[in-house]
Amino acid sequence: MLETQEILNLETGTIESEKLAPKNVKIVEIRVEAVSKDEKKIGDKAVFVVKHPDKEDTIEISSVEYRKGKEIRTSGLWVGLDKEGKLQKGSALALLKDFYKAKVLSDLKDKELPTTEDDRGYLCFKAY
Repeated sequence: MLETQEILNLETGTIESEKLAPKNVKIVEIRVEAVSKDEKKIGDKAVFVVKHPDKEDTIEISSVEYRKGKEIRTSGLWVGLDKEGKLQKGSALALLKDFYKAKVLSDLKDKELPTTEDDRGYLCFKAY
């Protein structure tokens, strides 16, 4: 690891970072992570560890692009529960699960799902 002073003296390189194309990815693990901002928990997010065909290491995806009416939306896979303790109906996470006909989230493990690129250039699941 470089020391702070070394980092402060680095110029910008000319090599673009590797960008993965949207392709089908295989889900190898699903976990829920607490997300905090300014040391305060703001919620839990589902994180899918996936194998992309163009990359040796796994990557993580925690958002989905889906259709809501005539509109295409992108949302994080936040874990919201209803008053019965089930995934909140209409949430992005529930929509992803239901679109791929999974009864529970763990049913998605080992499945191959398509990805697309969101507005910021990151891969997200495609559910429409």
